[in-house]
Amino acid sequence: MPASKRDLIWKRARGRCEYCRLAQDCDVQPFQIDHVRPRKHAGRSTIGNLALSCLPCNSYKGSNVAGYDPETGELHPLFNPRTDDWDEHFEYDGAVLLGKTGIGRTTIDVLRINLGERVAHRRLLIEIGAF
Repeated sequence: MPASKRDLIWKRARGRCEYCRLAQDCDVQPFQIDHVRPRKHAGRSTIGNLALSCLPCNSYKGSNVAGYDPETGELHPLFNPRTDDWDEHFEYDGAVLLGKTGIGRTTIDVLRINLGERVAHRRLLIEIGAF
């Protein structure tokens, strides 16, 4: 990937994971460029299909494009940082990310954003004023 494209993606995301909003400065694992629509599903490597992602969010997302809302059991697409408004679908309650919509709850569930160790990490970051 050309450095200019990578730089644009990082700048657009302000150095934060576009799913959980963790900053790269708060994580020792290097962030990755995610294909919002995975290549497996004919997703292209265009600026409009790429998002900055922390390693856990990108790893758990994998080639998933949808999942089941843990609250209703309904199938929903995953959050798309290029077309969806983050604040419409999510909000933090301390270190725990809450889903306001089916898309939000499904994304949190599939990407395992509220796993114990991830919440504990955010809690420590909150304590030092970094999150």
